[in-house]
This record gives sequence, structure tokens and C-alpha cells, in this order.
Amino acid sequence: MRERTRELAGTLVFPLAGLALIAGIILLGGKSPAQGFAALISGSLGGAFALAETAIRACPLLLAGLGVTVAFRAGVWNIGAEGQIYIGALAVVALAPALGMLPAPLAVPAALLVAAAAGGVWAWVPAFLRTRRGVQEVISTIMLNFIAIQLVSWCVHGPLKESTGQFPYSNEIPAALMLPRLLPPTRLHLGVVFALAAVAVVWVFLFRTLRGFQLRAVGASPEAALHAGIRTERSVWSAMAISGALAGIAGAVQLMGVSHILFEKFSPGYGYTAIAAALLGGLHPVGVTLSAGLLGALEAGASAMQREAGVSTVIVYLVQGVIILSVAHQAARRRAVTEAIRQRGAQEV
Repeated sequence: MRERTRELAGTLVFPLAGLALIAGIILLGGKSPAQGFAALISGSLGGAFALAETAIRACPLLLAGLGVTVAFRAGVWNIGAEGQIYIGALAVVALAPALGMLPAPLAVPAALLVAAAAGGVWAWVPAFLRTRRGVQEVISTIMLNFIAIQLVSWCVHGPLKESTGQFPYSNEIPAALMLPRLLPPTRLHLGVVFALAAVAVVWVFLFRTLRGFQLRAVGASPEAALHAGIRTERSVWSAMAISGALAGIAGAVQLMGVSHILFEKFSPGYGYTAIAAALLGGLHPVGVTLSAGLLGALEAGASAMQREAGVSTVIVYLVQGVIILSVAHQAARRRAVTEAIRQRGAQEV
């Protein structure tokens, strides 16, 4: 209990330091920190419109963060959620004419399945390279991010360019694929419900199924899992496929619920921020929900802070950076302790 309290205190130090840093930068700019923070809060929590903006910004972070959680729990470092988001959205746009011809109740589920399949296959490639060729997934997933982003760029300048051929983005997806608004006239859409449902599904999978237990066992100790008869290669493959599928769905939800078109810079780094959400949430679905909500609120409030207090939105990313540092610090500390215990046990044997 004392150790958990110490870890929590250590985790909170960096975000609090980040808030202090923001206040200092605002002061240096000749602005009022109180006014800046008030705008940040009102822009993210101050009313139905603000809450809706927070929710739709948290939605892709939550879905992709859940995917990162599954992979990290299995000991697979999937840094490729950003590329998987792009691929999920690209697959939906590429098949949009056919998907749009389906009956309305089937069009949206079919599009989500397409995005999940595309993201899952894209993520499975690094898993295969790791298990069969020994390629580090950190390197391969980062490289695939660049490939996915450039592939989307080529598509919106070429085969998927809008009908007039004047602008580098796709045609608008059919109305049957657009996610319904839950609270008009806000932009809150059905994808938020899908994301919350995914939280429950991932929790049940990780903590109430044999496959989820096997993935966690492989992540905790691959050697022990192998000796216990768990097929570690299969676990790595399935973890990455599930992770990529969730990130692909995140891309589809962003496309179908917010933008309705595909364009360059479609994702403002959601895949990378999702890693922070997963780590900050302790790689637990409920924790990821809370951290995604926090990061979504920061992004939603940043626009209001710039508009009302004249403070650049770049400052908000400083907070995200210190959050990542705080979690990385705690993770490195826990890993060092675990490794020391393991080495001591090996020496005693």
C-alpha cells in the first residue's frame, strides 16, 4: 500500500510541474494564468458544447489507447497506432462506394469491420517480423507509420482525390456511413458509445478470458509462459492484431463521426498521444478511459485558451510531454526493481 502511494505521488509530480510550467510561460507572455486556466476549463468542461468537444477528442485516444494497452500487456511495443489509424480510415474511404450501398443498419458495422481488419493486418506485419525474423517491433511499427501516412498522402493526391480534382482530399463518405449525432447541435456522435463499449470488451477480454490471461502471462514473463505451454508466438500475433484493429476503428470513427473526408494530416498525432493515454492509465481499460478523457479535455480546452486568453495551444502539448515523462519514469523504476529481484532470485538458485 505504501509503495502504491509512493508511485502515485511520483506520477503526480510531473503533471503538477507541467501545470506550474504553463503558468510560468503564461506569465512570461504577459498574460494572466488565472484567465488562461479558466479558459482551459470552460473550453473543455463548461457546458454541453465543451463536453461534447472533449468527448469527441477523447474518442480516438480511447480506442487507440485500448489497442496500445492490449499490445503492451502482451509485452509487444506497438508504436504504430498512428499508422494503423490512417490505414483504418483509408480502408473505409477506399470501399466507401460499396459500403454506402448497404442498408443503413449494416453500413456502419461493416465499415468498422473493414477498418478493424485493415488495422489488424497492418499491425500483424511487425508481429510477424518480430517472431520470424527477429526485427524489433519498435523500429518496424515506426517505419510503418511513415509508410501509412505517405500512402494516404499519395491516395488523396491520386486515386482517391475528390471528383473535381482540385483539392487533395477524398470525396465525402456516403451519408449511410456517417455516425449519427447524439446531442445536436453539438458534434457528439455515436462513436463515443462505441469507444465506451470497447472499454468493457477489452476489460472482459484481458481479465476474464483464457486468451487474455495468456497474453498477460506472455507480457509478464515470456520464458515462464513458454514453459507453461503457452504459444508465445501466437500470443504476440493476436495481441498486435487486436491492437491494430482497435486503432483502425479509431481512424474509422474519426472519419465517420467528425471529418467525413480523408486528407493529409488526418490524424494530429492521435496514435502517439494514445500511447501516453495507455501508459498514464496504467495499461488498464478503466484507467485508459480516465486518461483519454483528461488528454481530450486538454486538447478541447486548448482552443478556448488560445481564443480567450491569447495563449498558444502548443503549451498544452508541454503538459502531455511531462505526463509521458512521469509515466516513463515510474515504468523504468518498476522495471529496474523487477529486474533486480529477478537477478537476485537467479543468483540464489
